[in-house]
Parts: sequence; structure tokens; C-alpha cells
Amino acid sequence: EERTNYPLLLNIDDYEQGGLALTVQLREPHSAQALCEAMEQALSQLHEALSTSPQTALTALDLSTPGERALLASWNDTKITGAPALCLHELVQAQVRRSPTALAVRHPGGEDLDYATLNARANQLARTLRSLGVGPDQRVGLCLRRSERMVVAVLAVLKAGGAYVPLDPNYPVDRLALILQDAQPLVILSDGTLGEALESLLASTQVPRLDLQGDAAKWSIESTQDLQAAEVELQPTHLAYVLYTSGSTGVPKGVAIEHRQAVNFISWAGESFSAGELQSTLWATSLNFDLSVFECFAPLNCGGACLVVENALALAGSGLEPTLINTVPSALASLLDVQGVPASVRTINLAGEPLKKALAERAFAQTQAERVCNLYGPTETTTYSTWVAMARAEGFKSDIGRGVGNTWLYVLDTHRRLVPPGVVGELYIGGAGVARGYLGRPDLTQERFLADPFVKDGAGRMYRTGDLVRWREDGVLEYVGRNDAQVKLRGYRIELGEIEARLLAQPGVREAVVLAREDEPG
Repeated sequence: EERTNYPLLLNIDDYEQGGLALTVQLREPHSAQALCEAMEQALSQLHEALSTSPQTALTALDLSTPGERALLASWNDTKITGAPALCLHELVQAQVRRSPTALAVRHPGGEDLDYATLNARANQLARTLRSLGVGPDQRVGLCLRRSERMVVAVLAVLKAGGAYVPLDPNYPVDRLALILQDAQPLVILSDGTLGEALESLLASTQVPRLDLQGDAAKWSIESTQDLQAAEVELQPTHLAYVLYTSGSTGVPKGVAIEHRQAVNFISWAGESFSAGELQSTLWATSLNFDLSVFECFAPLNCGGACLVVENALALAGSGLEPTLINTVPSALASLLDVQGVPASVRTINLAGEPLKKALAERAFAQTQAERVCNLYGPTETTTYSTWVAMARAEGFKSDIGRGVGNTWLYVLDTHRRLVPPGVVGELYIGGAGVARGYLGRPDLTQERFLADPFVKDGAGRMYRTGDLVRWREDGVLEYVGRNDAQVKLRGYRIELGEIEARLLAQPGVREAVVLAREDEPG
């Protein structure tokens, strides 16, 4: 019998004397027996439907079996019990009471802050923000250099009831202008002189601005006591932060994350990473990038310290001794090139880009890390949605793992039906991490954030990622690719349409096409 090089061959013979013959050929690595059994069940159901109700639309047929549906449901058993009904900064305040003198923040060339000092300064700044009108769901822009003051500012905004909106001073000024126009912050916190173009932009907004250094005399006289919950009237359903991602029309969109979503994420981190791993966590990621949420709050939730540096490469030669590095694969590769990972590092978290086997093997070969974790997730579902931990003895795993705490993963076809293991579909993510939506964009929110039909009470929502994945037989996800023109560069999401829109805005440009190429894969 002739064989082909295709991974799967389905051949149907229709005999003139009546009857059909079905032949399936599968290459061995593709779990031949399980796939054949699944196809046999699906084809049997299709045959029965054709016989009994031939007028039924194919899209109305559910070819999955009860056993498959039960199996998929079991893979979404990710419930954790440690996510309290608190606001994000309240996790830190609880740790202040447990370890007031422990190191909380260190920045080379800056001032070390213990938990008590960090909390006291954040309280002083929060009271000043309150006097400026900041309260629940009010946005506060953070245009700050990377230092211990950045951590104080993040906590202060949350304590005041507001939501922080990062404005990285290293970003292009025109992009920051779009973010400011969309976010409409009530106040902007800055930190010294920021350069002529950026200073001009901030002045043009006419938004009140507080300089953490120049105006220190204004806010450092306030009370250092914690603000009371009744005083702020803040609930876990209020906004904690708004992060801007690339938009296909050329305008970035703000992802609105509430306290309850962030608290669930940090609570999962507290259950999945030991206090020893988080003891000294490197914070090398821009505040505009959602990896920074882990780098700030995961250690501060368990008595660890944030080691704030300018970027990942700044770790080399800094003298810092982190226990955990949380970054993108391309940044780790650069750090390994200069032998910049200290022997103190126990865990390396990698996210934002596909992780390749060669890099994972380099990480184990060139460092003393005990495990490398591959994490996946869009900003819209609060930083990380799946993860897989690779111990040194186990080696590389090509999958993106299982859902993080209280996260539900659905692989659906174009009609939003569950597909069986092994079949490629689009990933939809439900559960406690799903964001409120896009700030001021109800149309886009309605398009990407949908009612979750798989929850019993009907109150859940799920986010449509645009990522193509498939379940493996062992209940982990494999990443396949995208179903649109979005790409990732150094961990940052980029819509090719946004680049095209910016090119078309230039004088003399009539048409523009942007393509993503990998002339040298990796």
C-alpha cells in the first residue's frame, strides 16, 4: 500500500456496488491510535447525523464525545484558594506588618528601602494624590526613571485609589502623546528633568504634575500612616493599572486591569514560586510592559526584594545577586552572551517570545539555575495565563504548559466550539485574570472580550487571543502561531497595521506594506 510523507492521510473509497471504505494513515509521532479512535468516533457521529437529520447544518453538529468534553474540563481544574478579596497594595501592606525591617527595594546608586520605609513614603505620596482629587478609577500617569522612587509611586497611586498608567520616558514622544490623549490622567508623576521634547509634551497636556524630587517638600510632610479602606472607598473591582499595547489602526489601546485580577495573579505566583526563589527578584522590565507586574508585586507579597535596574543587561557587573530573573528570551540571550547571570540565580522566567530549546539549554549550561519556566499570556488576561516549569534534570519542554491559578483555557474552532486534543484551534482564555476591557473602547472590548459559554452561572467572560494552539494528549498546550498580522519583538506586541498606519502618515507616502521576516530563525 502506497505511503506518503503527509503526517495524516484520510482516504475514502466509494464502491459502485455499494458501501464505503475508510483508510487512515498516520505517521508514528502523531499519536496514531488515539487520533484514529477520535476520528472514528467523529465520523460515526457525522454518519449518524447524515442518516437521521441530513438537513442539519454542519456548524450545528458537535462531533466531540462526552469523554473528550470531560477530559478538556479536567485540564481546566486550576482553582486556587489563596486569592483573597483584597486590593493589590493591601498584599504589600500585610507584608509590611510581617517584616517591616526586611529589604524591599534596592537600586544601584540609589537608596535601599525596607518595607516600613517603602510603605511610609508611599502613604505620604498617596495622601498628596488624594488632595489632588485622585480616587477610584482615576488614572495617574507615571513618567519616571527607574529607581526606588518608581516603586514608591506605584504603591502610592494604588493606595490613593487610583490606577497607574506607565509613561516610560524612553518611549517615543509621539507614542506617549497618544497614550496621554487616550488615558486622560488626572495627575502625572515625574522624576526630575526628562528631556526637552518630553518636557514640552507634558507641559502641553495642562495636566497637574508632581515631581517626586523637586516637589518632595510638598508630599514628604504628609502622614506616614496607612490610608483606611473606608477613607478611599476602594473595591477589588476598581482599576489597578492601565497598560497600552499596539493597535492595528496606529493608536495604542489601553488594557484596563482591576485589583481582583492582579491579586489573583500575584496569589498564584505566591503558590507557584517559593519565598526563596522570590527573595531577590530582578526588576529589569519597563513599567509599560506587563512582566513588570510580576517583578514588582510577586516579591513584595512574600517578603522578598525588588532589585531595580535599567534593563536586563545592566545586571552584568552590577554586583546585584538576584535569585530570580523574569525577562524575555532575547534579553536572556544577550545576558548569557556576556556571562552576566550571577551564580545566585535559582530560577529564570522567560515570557513574551517563543522559547527555543537551544536557549533553554544554554540557560542551564551557563548558569546555576535550578529551573527555567516558560510563561505565556496576553496583557488582557493579566500577564501570564499558562506556564511550564523545566527542572534542570528534566530538560527542555516544547509546550507552553497548563493554565495558571483560576484560569480556563479553551481551544475553539471558527464557530467557537471545543476541538478535541491534537486539533489546532484559537485559544480563548477565561477565568479570574480576564481584564475589564479596553479603556474607552467599548466596540473593541465587545469584539475581543466575549461571554464565556462554558461556565455554569453564565457570568464569566473569555478573551479571544488570536493565538493558534492545540492540546496534547497529556493536557498541555502547544503554541502553533497567530491567525493575524500581530508579531512580537523583544517581547513587545506589535501590530503590523500600526506600523503601516504610521508610515502612511508621513508626507509623500502613498502606500505601505510591512512584513515580518525571519531570515535567520531565532
